[in-house]
Amino acid sequence: MFVRRTLLAHPASQEGSTVADGLLFVLSHPRDGDAAQFHDWYDTEHGPARLALPGVRHGHRYHADDGAVPAWLAWYDLDLDVLHTSGYRRLRENRSAREAAVMAALEILQRRVYVLRGDHGTPAASPPPFLLARSITIEPAREHDFDTWYTQEHIPALHRLPGWRRTRRYVLQDGDAPRFLALHELDHLDAFDTDAYRTATSTPWRTEVMRHATADERRLFTHHATFHPGGTHAAEATR
Repeated sequence: MFVRRTLLAHPASQEGSTVADGLLFVLSHPRDGDAAQFHDWYDTEHGPARLALPGVRHGHRYHADDGAVPAWLAWYDLDLDVLHTSGYRRLRENRSAREAAVMAALEILQRRVYVLRGDHGTPAASPPPFLLARSITIEPAREHDFDTWYTQEHIPALHRLPGWRRTRRYVLQDGDAPRFLALHELDHLDAFDTDAYRTATSTPWRTEVMRHATADERRLFTHHATFHPGGTHAAEATR
């Protein structure tokens, strides 16, 4: 079933008013030889500490399935106001010795903050096994055409494909990245081998819209771990 929901709002954290749904999207890559400490820190300290904050609803880690770097993605569904609370500031300003050491040793760290623009599909109880992240910047004069194509043609076509669970669209608020993000949740990768997928990604309307793209990023990730609220439980690794 295809369900479309527009921008959502929730009661804010204790220090704010009603705020929009947001996404904290962090790409990282450890240096060679630092992987074990990096994963232990992320899965047992860094991620769970953020889940302990009011207004942070979900947090997951994914590993690149496309062979590209940065190879690791952490993303959090949250109220955007959380990022301006004293609790979140304390996490960033009063890092543990281990966190400071691990972060200083990272080869790549990219932090992006988005606000939700639209939600299409049906959420599931479990985290999606795969994520396709499409980030695009369009010439400003063509943004309306891009949005119309995405919502009227592209997303309905994708959601007719096997295993295409959900698509959320975001607009960048902070960070160095293309302006628009579509986060597609997939149950499996079978769709990519179908004629229907090839048709959905090669229509005349898409070709015309994408002529006006000035930045285009495509990343594919597979689930690694899900953080638990409370800040004390280890993540459940699936890879």
